[in-house]
Amino acid sequence: MITGIGVDLVQVMRLSHWRVTPGLLERYFHPDELSDALSRGNSTDMSLAARFAAKEAFGKALGTGLAGLVLKDIKVTNDHDGRPQVKVYGTAEAALEKNGANRIHISLTHEKDSAVAMVVLESI
Repeated sequence: MITGIGVDLVQVMRLSHWRVTPGLLERYFHPDELSDALSRGNSTDMSLAARFAAKEAFGKALGTGLAGLVLKDIKVTNDHDGRPQVKVYGTAEAALEKNGANRIHISLTHEKDSAVAMVVLESI
């Protein structure tokens, strides 16, 4: 059963600005996310924008937004085939349990100046 759906759009330029503010990226992104995104060269801002959109979409799927969530507790990575996946810890894991979901589906896309994420929460 689907317990929530969320979608979010982030302007890539927003992340370009964040990168020049010391400590801001570390506040919002899990160290693994940052390491992966920073290794992408010219695609770094696009990758970070998609991952931030995923965090926002996750909050929307919960129905609570980001209230009470530590954003670093939501880690967006790619599996060995490149498919995006979400892993949750701490505050995000507790919110997911409260929602009743035990599975997270995610889709990411980006084009030049925008990144979009869609999250579907499911209880199986």
